[in-house]
Amino acid sequence: MSDHDKMDAQKPPVSSEPHATNDVDVWTHGEAVGDPVGATDKKDQKTTTVEWEKETLNRLAFAAINEQRRARRWSIFFKSLFFVYLFAIILYIPTDWGEGSISHDEHTALIDLEGVIASNAQASADNLVGGLRAAFKDKKTAAVIMRINSPGGSPVQAGYVYDEIKRLREKYPEIKLYAVIADICASGGYYIAAAADEIYANKASIVGSIGVLMDGFGFVDTLEKVGVERRLMTAGKHKGVLDPFSPLKKPEVQHVQNLLDAVHRQFIDQVKAGRGDRLSDNPDLFTGLFWNGEESVKLGLVDGLGSASYVAREIIGVENIVDFTPRPNYLDRFADSIGVTLANVITNSVGLPNTTQQTPMR
Repeated sequence: MSDHDKMDAQKPPVSSEPHATNDVDVWTHGEAVGDPVGATDKKDQKTTTVEWEKETLNRLAFAAINEQRRARRWSIFFKSLFFVYLFAIILYIPTDWGEGSISHDEHTALIDLEGVIASNAQASADNLVGGLRAAFKDKKTAAVIMRINSPGGSPVQAGYVYDEIKRLREKYPEIKLYAVIADICASGGYYIAAAADEIYANKASIVGSIGVLMDGFGFVDTLEKVGVERRLMTAGKHKGVLDPFSPLKKPEVQHVQNLLDAVHRQFIDQVKAGRGDRLSDNPDLFTGLFWNGEESVKLGLVDGLGSASYVAREIIGVENIVDFTPRPNYLDRFADSIGVTLANVITNSVGLPNTTQQTPMR
């Protein structure tokens, strides 16, 4: 064997397999696994991402907690406000509805007649009669004052109150009733005042209007101009009397006028029965005119000038005043106002007559 052959024999055999080295093909596997710099960067990026996610979750969690706390605080605030309001109402509202204020001493009973006199109003006959009965029944009542501030209203409701005052005065002859006029006492308001033993007013009060009226509108020509035909079907010859879309008929107008005259005569008779010889013979007294307090004294419609406290102190002699006016509680007022509003909206939307309005005759 030659020297050349010996050298070739000492060389390691060449393997047909790929070189078994630690190197990795970057084209197929990317960076080398054993690269210390690349591994550190990737690890740092992963750590940064995890920390950002944790921070974001913490912020969201704290934001949710803060929002819940704010909502809880507002809820507690509104609940506390509601209970304070409810407690204030309970303290303010008396517990003896319609029974008058409790008094162990002799007192002057007061009943307020405020607003339009109607069956569905605060100044209804039911409310006023209830207050009158409670005031006269109270053993400590020295006298009763009805403080009136009303433009009038239903002659029927006014007649009920007038008759009840006369009945109570006969049942309790030792208890007098005084009418005290505030701003206005007209029409049905004066109808009721005439039942009092004496009437007092302010010098600027409006007093009188002893008359009866019934008003309305007519739209006959309007319908013809817009080309609308009125179709009114009735059972009864005069059932459509005073229909605003039909022309007036003389017999029907006369019938209504007779009705108004009859009610007016009843009004005059009650005023004369209540006031008697104190009335003057002024021809305008029952024409529906009205006067101030000073002129009313001269006409005999009013006995003197003074307020409720003046009458209690100087005329009755008992300055302690106890209110016997029946008043609804706040919940009833709120419910009534909502009910009336809804009724008005519904009736107006469908074109029905509004029954919450006052009577057409007053």
